[in-house]
Amino acid sequence: MKTVAIVGTFDTKARELQYIKALIEEKGMQALCINTGVFEPQFQTDISNREVAAEAGANIEELANAGDRATATEMLSRGLEKLVPRLYAEGRFDGIISTGGSGGTALSTPAMRALPIGVPKVMVSTMASGNVAQYVGTSDIIMMPSVVDVEGLNVISMRVFSNAVNAVTGMVRDYKDIPDGDKPLIAATMFGVTTPCIKEAKAYLEERGYEVLVFHATGTGGRSMEALIEAGFVKGVLDLTTTEWCDELYSGVLNAGPNRLEAAGKMGIPQVVSVGALDMVNFGPWDTVPKEFKDRNLYKHNPTVTLMRTTAEENVGLGKIISQKLNMANGATVLMLPLKGVSGIDAEGQPFYGPEEDKALFDTLRNDVDKSKVEIVEVDQHINDPAFAKAAAQKLVDLMSAVG
Repeated sequence: MKTVAIVGTFDTKARELQYIKALIEEKGMQALCINTGVFEPQFQTDISNREVAAEAGANIEELANAGDRATATEMLSRGLEKLVPRLYAEGRFDGIISTGGSGGTALSTPAMRALPIGVPKVMVSTMASGNVAQYVGTSDIIMMPSVVDVEGLNVISMRVFSNAVNAVTGMVRDYKDIPDGDKPLIAATMFGVTTPCIKEAKAYLEERGYEVLVFHATGTGGRSMEALIEAGFVKGVLDLTTTEWCDELYSGVLNAGPNRLEAAGKMGIPQVVSVGALDMVNFGPWDTVPKEFKDRNLYKHNPTVTLMRTTAEENVGLGKIISQKLNMANGATVLMLPLKGVSGIDAEGQPFYGPEEDKALFDTLRNDVDKSKVEIVEVDQHINDPAFAKAAAQKLVDLMSAVG
């Protein structure tokens, strides 16, 4: 029988969790109840808080007696993060659901993130209508807004809980096991202003027997790609759109963190890298652009996205950080420079056309990249020219063929 794990504080939220359990059983499935409360549960659970705490080397009685809620939550979260993947590997459950406010969400989601991609995961949370990046990370957790507090049962919360149960049981019931393909996986990065390049390169690679995973370079996309590379799924990387570094360095909203552009080098995976969309920093709607940037070259990409052209000085900074990351590589690495423009709006007649700014970027890369580790290939084409895309794709094919 299919089983859904219910993670929650069965000491304080027993009524709500019992309701979820009953809904799961109505669907003809079993519930595996995992208690993450500090105190004794209001009804017997399948996995006790004592077991969860022990996974983190803690004693639940000591945690309860200390009266330190933050420490107790942290230890239970650590224990849950270790326990849940093991229970799944043992076949104890097929999907997972949890509910909570900020504390419950922070407690449960690390364990959900530790599960493989594809395992059904639903988090009903008071935090789900805001920025959920810290909870979801690079996983496929479904965050469902609770609308009202998860305290108590009422006509709103019961409707939300019912929909959440329908979601997780539906995914469990109709789960399709998709086997790994026999084509080598390539990770590629794309932005709206580099789409023609990546579409051309993707088609070129697929014609040659590769499967291409495209990641939108919006912060989450870059982090997701880096995580999959480190997890060993990817055999080659076509990282032509490194724009997330603009936002990381210059206060944009789509940054991917300080470890972007490290995973392929660390894993020794062949990579072809370029400077796609390094002409822009991303902000939200026009009126959200920080006041210190109001006099800069701004471009309204759409009602929710405003772009700011990077300066020559900022491009020097970008060149230095990209050089630093590429110089760390342990595997075959090529840097491709499109000399006639780095994005769809960095071309003659376009709003971000900037030969001087691009020259500052290219010169810095030429000077700072370690040529003994990284091959620099300069192409007298725009990044979206088919010739550039095909050259980059073929270079990656060559690198991958060389390592077998």
